[in-house]
Amino acid sequence: MSEQSETDNSLAVETPLEHELAVNADELDQKAGNDYDALSAGEQLCDFCATKCCTCGCPQLEAEPLRDNAQLWSLQVRSRDIDWRRYVRPLDTEVRGDPVYLDRQSDFMSSHRRDVNANNRRELLVCHDMMGNYLADRHYQSSAKFDDYRFVHWSAVDYFCYFSHQYVTIPPSGWLNAAHRHGVPVLGTYIVESDAGSRHLHEVLSSVENVRRTVSALTRLCQHFHFEGWLVNVECSVRADCMPNLYLFVDELRRATETQVPHGRVFWYDSVIDSGTLSWQNELNERNVQFFRMSHGTLINYTWNENSLKSSEATVRRENAAAHRVFQGLDVFGRGQVGRFQSAQTLARIARRGFSAGIFAPAWCYESLQQYGYDIRNDNGDEAFNDAFLARNEKWWSSLWEHLATHPYRQLPFYTDFCVGSGRGSFECGARDATARSFFNLSRQALQPSVPLSGNAEHCFTTAYAGGCALRILNFERAFRLFLTDFPLPLGVLLLGYAYRVDAPEGDHHFDVVVRCRPPGRRSQHMYLFCGGYTSHIVTPGRSYISPLGAALPSNLIHEQLPSELGTLGVNWRVRYHLVSFDGPVTLLDIGLKCRRPQSSTADAYFGAIYVQSLQLADWNSLRVSDKLHIAAYKEQLWTEQTATSSARQ
Repeated sequence: MSEQSETDNSLAVETPLEHELAVNADELDQKAGNDYDALSAGEQLCDFCATKCCTCGCPQLEAEPLRDNAQLWSLQVRSRDIDWRRYVRPLDTEVRGDPVYLDRQSDFMSSHRRDVNANNRRELLVCHDMMGNYLADRHYQSSAKFDDYRFVHWSAVDYFCYFSHQYVTIPPSGWLNAAHRHGVPVLGTYIVESDAGSRHLHEVLSSVENVRRTVSALTRLCQHFHFEGWLVNVECSVRADCMPNLYLFVDELRRATETQVPHGRVFWYDSVIDSGTLSWQNELNERNVQFFRMSHGTLINYTWNENSLKSSEATVRRENAAAHRVFQGLDVFGRGQVGRFQSAQTLARIARRGFSAGIFAPAWCYESLQQYGYDIRNDNGDEAFNDAFLARNEKWWSSLWEHLATHPYRQLPFYTDFCVGSGRGSFECGARDATARSFFNLSRQALQPSVPLSGNAEHCFTTAYAGGCALRILNFERAFRLFLTDFPLPLGVLLLGYAYRVDAPEGDHHFDVVVRCRPPGRRSQHMYLFCGGYTSHIVTPGRSYISPLGAALPSNLIHEQLPSELGTLGVNWRVRYHLVSFDGPVTLLDIGLKCRRPQSSTADAYFGAIYVQSLQLADWNSLRVSDKLHIAAYKEQLWTEQTATSSARQ
């Protein structure tokens, strides 16, 4: 019997926590944000060791699954008395905007964006199942395994599910923080399988009272740990007399999650059919459509074929439902469909039919490397394995991107240091903390690039500006996109700061941050801003080359991690700030890089951090610096027409 199962039954009485959770979803969302903001401001973090940065291994701060109904109904978890609002950031619903399709131009600084609408909307559900889960990621505090599995391609994801084969899977706080920072809702898993799972389920379904008790408990878990809902996976046969209560369970869980959990969602996995028989249909049809009606979406088992897709299409039409609520399963290990590095073929078939995709086990990119001799279980991490995984992961996601929608960043101010939530050490302003050890902590993950890096840059752990890693530049031939954005500059004033490093004299080596912008509402008109080390400004139709500010800015305008005093930075790291105003409102659409070096040079270049902010006119007017630039783009008609295939190549 597990430690949790032996917990005293006196915990079954109502606690102040349960009373506190008896509020609506909007109130919970607001309070969670306030509490996490207070945490970020530096309040004490750990109630058990009384330190601000807990590394003591407090068992109360570890995620754990629930294994039976006794645990579930009485909330028998070690952390039941912890206020997780202090440790889990709320879902950021403002950080990203409506998705678009980039098709085959994901890394080009081009104008190609295909709008997502009600007729072509496709979503992505990612189910993370790796070696049973609850590995080093279960800790709130850091572990030393810096090469553990990290997920960074959040801009294509609509829902993230933390999956295990335990009865009730509660997502760890690190995954919640990384996903929520990027605006992605997180699901736990309610799964019943084998004889034990059947006993648990039939105990739930034995009465309406037990159904509602279970719904209440699952809802309370979402509220307590601050995740957004459930994937319900019933992989055992259900007695026919219990089927009405199974439908009731799914329906009431959806209703409770919608009304009591901020941004709540419930998904059903294609498994049991209307008779109670466990029979994967691999399609949506009359045998499983009732579960589809009662949930927000159905994840279809991955052994489908073209006839299955046609059947699902017909059912969706009969239901007058949105096709994107059907998530066709894609097992990356290749069970039932073409997977692995051919996964794009399967995803293309799904996209052609207009369905959403449910990608299961994307950590194949990680796990499969053990067959090539890498030690993926080294508790201290392995540098060669880390490099191999990250490159393999970028290559795999890059192959899929043309079939996925991308959410642009839309919230200012915008800052990231590219930390993936792990590192060989910790850095601040380019200097390594001599006392810091290797770490894996997904709560430290910063905002990640909008598109895969493959062939353009790579995460580097030997140096960083802040956090645990920087981007090392691989592409010195053309400009490439890092961030898809929808940043409004209503007053037309842009402040851009960034940290970079070039391991060579700056004569023939050039490092530009490239910004593509346009006047609001004029989709065909654009301008590129090349923000680099130019000695003077050059303004031409469609392109402007902007020199950096030579004087330090007031501290209230710059980002605290990007000081403008060069003497405070680590070896070879530099910070540039660029200040530009337009004679009207502007929208920033893309941010990328254009780096150049002589063909004979092998000098490395790194991108460490970036800060983007929209300033007030009063700020612009108060700055008495000669290097700020005003562009009369409207008056002098400097906007240029751009086709969807052209891009910033210069």
